Amino acid sequence: MIIIPAIDLLDGTCVRLRQGNYGEAVRYAQTDPVTRACLFEEAGIRRIHIVDLDAAKGEGNNNRALIRRIRKAVSCHIETGGGIRSEKDVEELLEAGADRLVLGTVFVRDPQAAGDWIRKYGKKFIAGIDARDGGVKISGWQEASDMKDTTLAGKAAALGAVSIIYTNISRDGTLRGPDIERTLAVGRAAGIPVILSGGISQTGDIQETAKKAENIISAVITGKAVYEGKIDLAGLVRMYPQDRVFDISW
Repeated sequence: MIIIPAIDLLDGTCVRLRQGNYGEAVRYAQTDPVTRACLFEEAGIRRIHIVDLDAAKGEGNNNRALIRRIRKAVSCHIETGGGIRSEKDVEELLEAGADRLVLGTVFVRDPQAAGDWIRKYGKKFIAGIDARDGGVKISGWQEASDMKDTTLAGKAAALGAVSIIYTNISRDGTLRGPDIERTLAVGRAAGIPVILSGGISQTGDIQETAKKAENIISAVITGKAVYEGKIDLAGLVRMYPQDRVFDISW
């Protein structure tokens, strides 16, 4: 099981939202994002998930200069998402050194563009599917869509997404435990690897996910539990060696 800690960027700082609510952003000032990434790498982490919340919301400045600094500071595999809605966005983030780009809104609103980017830039794109009660949310979780999560999963896979990050919004930032069953359902619908996100509260949640993964769930993203000291990343790395992360195609 690959462990992927998250760095969510808002106004240049590390934050965590609760169920996607920007009004409930908790800021973690003890380390800046670059230092945080370095600490993750020192713990043995080999893949980091970065979300540009400013870009996702479509307000204020994006955090791409900061993402570039993180890229220069660590050798980890970096996946990043948030506000990727144009080919210019794709080019800027790839040039900044991102290994994978997470597309969400564009898979719903302009799937042809997503398919064009995949054909042009290769297998670098992950579908970020964020849902509440099975209904997909877009634009930084601020807008509803008429798309079901399993339907979007199948469409994203058909367009060439290498994997899916599935977030049950009702679990995100709550430390209530992950939605393993729905994540598996999304993975079965897509036929490609799925990364579980949302609700991880303790090491036991990751162990339970690993037991039920069915060769469908390839990794877990954890954020709040790490920042609040509920998970020991170095201990998890000893439990689940991360060496193979550089060999993966998803």
